[in-house]
Amino acid sequence: MTQPQICDYEGSAYQTEFWGQGREYEDAVERVALRHLLPPTGDRLVEIGAGYGRLGDLYSGYNKVVFFDYALSQLRRAQALWGDSGANGRPSYAYVAGDFYNLPFALGLFDTVTAVRTIHHAANAPAVLQGIAQILAPGGTFVLEFANKRHLKAILRYIVRRQDWSPFEREPVEFAELNFDFHPTWMRERLTEVGFQVRELRTVSHFRLDLLKRLVPTGLLVSLDRLCQPTGVLWQLTPSVFMRSEVRADKLPAPPGAFFRCPVCGSTMLENEGDALHCVDCGARFAVRDGIYDFKAPLE
Repeated sequence: MTQPQICDYEGSAYQTEFWGQGREYEDAVERVALRHLLPPTGDRLVEIGAGYGRLGDLYSGYNKVVFFDYALSQLRRAQALWGDSGANGRPSYAYVAGDFYNLPFALGLFDTVTAVRTIHHAANAPAVLQGIAQILAPGGTFVLEFANKRHLKAILRYIVRRQDWSPFEREPVEFAELNFDFHPTWMRERLTEVGFQVRELRTVSHFRLDLLKRLVPTGLLVSLDRLCQPTGVLWQLTPSVFMRSEVRADKLPAPPGAFFRCPVCGSTMLENEGDALHCVDCGARFAVRDGIYDFKAPLE
């Protein structure tokens, strides 16, 4: 089967153009949800689609934090922001480039996985979820954010016939190239199919309207959103939904000493040659570029 196309933020000004102006409210309310759902401490955490490391400060309770993204340019910004190794109680950081259909990590490796503003770029979301379930340690936690197709604005647009697709149908909708909205029930079903148990759900960005953000102080909107987020257990009418899920506790942990897994053959026997990682079993080599492990494609 041909792998779906990857959404590539290489060279984009995502940090400044998207988050730099007018999205203080969205940033703040997503942090509220993540702080609530995220286990505060642990050994290893990986953020899938970490971009420039916007949420890195929320992971300070972990011993090792891995920022994973497809775009090398975004990871360089994250590296400039967070550095390489922990000191004075800070985590040790690693930066890994690759695609989320072929996660280059040992199975059962991470206590916690997060994916915020990431899955909406997945043309095959179940495949991504399955890969995440595999790299989680026994009883590990997955915090997922996804774009909700059944949000209030979409419902109103559909009622007045300004929108062709129905927000009530369960199948995902691609509203722009490689940008998907998901029905909450559909997403819960897909999580269950790959072995997750959904433990908690929160709705986020209840007041994501430009007029409100201009007229109402950001702090007040954030406080109101914080009060509304727990109502997600009853209904999901916001553009953003967070789910906290766990994998079963009887799965196998990662083998001792294993960390990376070869995307070509699946072996965890990778030798560090300084400027590359060499797979002992299949011979594939993957570049290490200024401290960033690049698994997007083997070296020629």
